[in-house]
Amino acid sequence: MNKIPPQLAEELGDRKPDTGSKISSLSTVLIAEDDPIFRRILESWFKRWDYSVTSVGDGLTAWKVLQGEDAPQLAILDWMMPGMDGIELCRRIRSRDQGPYRYVLLLTAKDDKLDVVAGLEAGADDYLTKPFDVDELRARVRAGKRILDLQAALIRAQGALQFEAAHDRLTAVWNRGAILDLLAGEMERSRRTQDSLGVIMVDVDFFKNVNDRHGHLVGDAVLREVGCRLASALRSYDAVGRYGGEEFLVVVPGCDAANLVVTAERLRRRIADQPVDTAAGPVSVTISLGLVAAQANHSGLVDAHALLRNADQALYAAKNRGRNRVEIAPASLAQQTD
Repeated sequence: MNKIPPQLAEELGDRKPDTGSKISSLSTVLIAEDDPIFRRILESWFKRWDYSVTSVGDGLTAWKVLQGEDAPQLAILDWMMPGMDGIELCRRIRSRDQGPYRYVLLLTAKDDKLDVVAGLEAGADDYLTKPFDVDELRARVRAGKRILDLQAALIRAQGALQFEAAHDRLTAVWNRGAILDLLAGEMERSRRTQDSLGVIMVDVDFFKNVNDRHGHLVGDAVLREVGCRLASALRSYDAVGRYGGEEFLVVVPGCDAANLVVTAERLRRRIADQPVDTAAGPVSVTISLGLVAAQANHSGLVDAHALLRNADQALYAAKNRGRNRVEIAPASLAQQTD
């Protein structure tokens, strides 16, 4: 049990927080403190600072909380707790490599330099010696929050860079390199599972006429909408990417020839049934689709180049036969013989 100095309890209970510097209401904090009075005081102040508070009275419970999917990134830990002390809890937190960084502030009655060093080496980011000044606590918490905010900004920037590296800038679907990588991955999976794999090559019909008549900005709007509609008409584990120009490549895992035709017809109707709204007014758009349904056998699937070549041949057949239609490559082209 921690003895709460009367002046600290009075100060914490009576003083008003500085409302001019409120911390984000989205912030969360874990308070692990075995003294119930001191824990309630800390809870009160963190709530006034607009934190969402999770409060526990022992180290084992704190560790369970920190292993949760949406665990707080800021932890205020008492050094001495039943079940697991703050030092061991720090070590466990730092032993986990996955997930975002957690900022740990250690509260301790120990003021010996060796104890302070031990706490920091165990993984604490900062410490406060009891009894402490509330303004100092708030200042140290703000310092930790700045670090966590910086981490969040870096994660967002990293995510944006990763998205840009794998997605087509105009249509926001996968770019050529990414969709070909996904195709290679699905081919490898199909070889292992002996499952079928569908590939659809899509071409926007008479796209040059759209650019020539309405301009490239309208053409860009058409491509964006086509990419969006294709993606919305697929299952969550299917993939669509911009293959080049006005062509898109769709990878449909676990799909045989009959179901692949159904999927392709759904994509065709999704584009043709409603004009694309553009700055130049509604623009009617259709697509032609070439399909390959590949089934693995003892020798495996044909290679990616053969699948793409066969899908491209089926696409040209669709275009030569009037466009706005679906054509599937012959089974002999889509499957490798034993």
